[in-house]
Amino acid sequence: MKPEEDLCLCFHVSRRKVEQFIRVQKPRRASELSQCYGAGTGCGWCRPFLQRLFEAAQPDAIDLPDSEQYEADRKGFRDQKSGDD
Repeated sequence: MKPEEDLCLCFHVSRRKVEQFIRVQKPRRASELSQCYGAGTGCGWCRPFLQRLFEAAQPDAIDLPDSEQYEADRKGFRDQKSGDD
């Protein structure tokens, strides 16, 4: 998702606005993101994504691999599991 695209479709809150809110306001829990133009208070679809952005912004957040590396790692994991049988 690009920064300028809406994350919260109900209230047209972009990813950029949410990320900026997290940087500036430093919310202590994901539910406080609702103060960012009402994000997450409509249908609820965006709440898991808001949670992910919140978690990613935490100081102890881990870096996840890109999708290609993730798929390759999973394939290795599955190959190893099938070899254990």
